[in-house]
Amino acid sequence: MRRSADVDALQHVLCAALGSRVPVCSIAELGQGAEAFGALDPAALESPTLLGGGAPYLPTTPAPSPQALDALVRSAEALDVPQILVPNVRRSDDTRALRAAGFVPVAADTECVLRLTGEVDELLRTRVGADQLRDLRRRHHAVSREASWERIQLSELDESPWARDAFVELHQRHVERHGGHHNPYNAEALDALAHGVLADRTEMLVSRRQNSVVQAGLITKSHSGRGLYYLTQAIDHDDPVARRNLYVASLYQLYLHARRSGLDWVHLGRGAADRKRRLGADLFVPLDHWLRAPGLAPSGDEEEEQALSDFAAPPVTTVPIPGPARFRHRPRFDLIDLSSNTNPFLGAESRYPELDTAELARTYLATLSKLPGSEGVGALSADHLLFTSGAVDGVMLLLAALTSPCESVCVTPPTFELYAHFARVLRLPVVEVPLSGDDLTGLDTERILAADPRVTLLCDPNNPLGTRLDPTQVKDLVARSRGLVVIDEAYVEFSENPSYAELIAQHDNLIVLRTLSKAWGLASARCGIALAQPGLIDALRRVQVPFGFTNASQHAVRDRLTNSRRVRAGIRRIRTERDRMAAALADHPAVDRVFPSEANFLLVRLHKHERVMDQLRGAGILVADTGHLVPATCRISIGDRRANNTLLDVLSTAL
Repeated sequence: MRRSADVDALQHVLCAALGSRVPVCSIAELGQGAEAFGALDPAALESPTLLGGGAPYLPTTPAPSPQALDALVRSAEALDVPQILVPNVRRSDDTRALRAAGFVPVAADTECVLRLTGEVDELLRTRVGADQLRDLRRRHHAVSREASWERIQLSELDESPWARDAFVELHQRHVERHGGHHNPYNAEALDALAHGVLADRTEMLVSRRQNSVVQAGLITKSHSGRGLYYLTQAIDHDDPVARRNLYVASLYQLYLHARRSGLDWVHLGRGAADRKRRLGADLFVPLDHWLRAPGLAPSGDEEEEQALSDFAAPPVTTVPIPGPARFRHRPRFDLIDLSSNTNPFLGAESRYPELDTAELARTYLATLSKLPGSEGVGALSADHLLFTSGAVDGVMLLLAALTSPCESVCVTPPTFELYAHFARVLRLPVVEVPLSGDDLTGLDTERILAADPRVTLLCDPNNPLGTRLDPTQVKDLVARSRGLVVIDEAYVEFSENPSYAELIAQHDNLIVLRTLSKAWGLASARCGIALAQPGLIDALRRVQVPFGFTNASQHAVRDRLTNSRRVRAGIRRIRTERDRMAAALADHPAVDRVFPSEANFLLVRLHKHERVMDQLRGAGILVADTGHLVPATCRISIGDRRANNTLLDVLSTAL
């Protein structure tokens, strides 16, 4: 309901509820929506107020244009109404005209949406986890055994007077239950809606036990025809069925209905994000009420645009985030998109991927913060995170966004070879500062600082070694370096030692790269993560190709993060098998040395390197030949027990 015709229709319903020809009431009469105004002078809560929107019926109110605001101000003056309220405006809307007209924002609830990207049960398992899905299904099943579900077209409501009367009575009891007096869904309002322009798009959702109505609500199809707005619901809390959490059960029923109808989303209304998240919502849009009242001074808290990092390369500072990615925080679910030049007749696959991944970022950070060694990650926000097409893509992005010609890149061999490869592709000088010590875990910090590189790339746990760098030296380098320090933690989930992500909030020159290809088992989804301060993330976003993170990949990532029990179990099995293989290989006559490992692989020095490698290839076993990095070595990934035992057997024949 983002178009003016819908706003006008719902304002007509509001006027019917108020018994007036214009939408004027006190803020206190808005019921639960008035809670956001608790800090105002009590007189302001009772003062006559002109509403510039259909509240409390609208899911959100579009930010008015300057012309619409001028008309609203003139109307208030003509009516001699001292206050004007434009309720429930998305914070992502352009609100400059409201500020210019003297309106002040008051933080409101969050708008919550569930996007239907697959079958309902699979979708909910992905969003809320298998345990919560079972609870939703159990509640729905319990209610469905005792009550029926019915949908009544509102344009045909006159043929079902029992439903009309029950709807009005339940909503009146709902208002009284919450200490209110004004019922926005009284008989007059319902009749106005049933005989208005929205009647053909609106249905009453009713649940009955025998002849008793225990729940009645309204759902309205969007003007695009792609989704449902859940406008209201009232429940008979005295009925035994209500004790089975009828609200949750009715939402599950609504999801099933929307999916069978081929719809793309269900708008769950306004409310607490945490609660709606447990019901499957995956899009959350902050809202503000905008009030113009005598004596109400502008707050002066207009959000400032995030400052770009000083590490951004000069060309990057002069360009915006490319294309539609600039508008990733502006919800598009209820818009008719005629801007993308795609084929509209070939289904959902013809639409570009979702660009707003803030909720997925929140899920990742919340999941990560529960893992050992990542306790400090909870302090990070979605603004600290960028999804990339694998961690390697993150390396390419940061070199392109944060370096200029002739600025050097430092690598610490033996390490992941693509760091130097990408630097040379971008014509950046490469400085090599080799690792030291028997296990190659020592950083020559002073030599790196003396080289004064623009970017230092560290791999920790290191590939191909599997070892962790000396943490004291790493932290010293981050603290003292004038350039950027990038720590690639692709294998950190297999380590007993903590991540460096908790240091991000303290250092504006630190970037931590993560991946879901390794421990999380999503190599085909191509999902990497860059963690850094928001100014650095903004710089990376300016060189990133839009739409690289597909909907299929987003779905797979959300599923794996939400249902991570198997991942944690797999990590434990890999660690156990790694330790077993390390012991077996250390005693093997074909092996000279097994390097210590905190990854999911082992670096092994062989007695007869070439002969062993030939033997393994001949047996159909592929391991990484790392002899050019560390002489006479190969890198062996930890497989399942059968594969690992097969490798041990083949090694014995190579002597």
